[in-house]
Amino acid sequence: MNVKTTEIPGVLIIEPKVFGDARGFFLETHQDRRYREAGITESFVQDNHSHSAQGVLRGLHFQRTHPQGKLVHVTHGSVFDVAVDIRKDSATYGRWVGITLDAQSHRQFYVPPGCAHGFCVLSEYADFHYKCTDYYYPEDEGAILWNDPDIGIEWPITQPTLSSKDAQAGYFKDL
Repeated sequence: MNVKTTEIPGVLIIEPKVFGDARGFFLETHQDRRYREAGITESFVQDNHSHSAQGVLRGLHFQRTHPQGKLVHVTHGSVFDVAVDIRKDSATYGRWVGITLDAQSHRQFYVPPGCAHGFCVLSEYADFHYKCTDYYYPEDEGAILWNDPDIGIEWPITQPTLSSKDAQAGYFKDL
C-alpha cells in the first residue's frame, strides 16, 4: 500500500494494493499491522455505511469530548471528502484538506481524532464506508457550517442537499 501525507499532520491518503483480473478484484481495506506501520495507531471500534444521492453534503461533523478518527472509502460512486483541523494546539488549526474518493481508485482517507469531517456526493449516488476510533455519542456531536467563510473549503458543488442539522451548524470561530 502507498501512504501519502498531507499538509495536516495525521491526515493520510492511502492507496491500497488492488489485485484484479477478468474475474474482478481483491484488496484489503484494513489490516491492523500494516495500518499501524503507516501511522494509524488507534484501534477501530465501530464501522459505518452511508448511502447518499448526488448533491448530498454531510458534515462538517466532529465529537467534542470523544473525538473520532475515521478511515473512509467509497465502494460505489464518487465523493469529495474533507478533513478540517480543529485541534486548537495544532500549527494547521483551521486548515482543510480535500480529496476525491471513488470506487474505481479504491483510495482511502484517514481523518485523525481532532478533525472535523464532511463529504459531498459527486456521482448519481455513493456508498461511503468508514471505520471509527471511538463510539458515536449523539450528545457529544458538533458541526461546523459546510461553507464557513473562515475555513474556505472549495467544494465542487454550490447548492448541496443538507440535513436540517447541517444547515443549522455553527461557525468555526465559535468553537
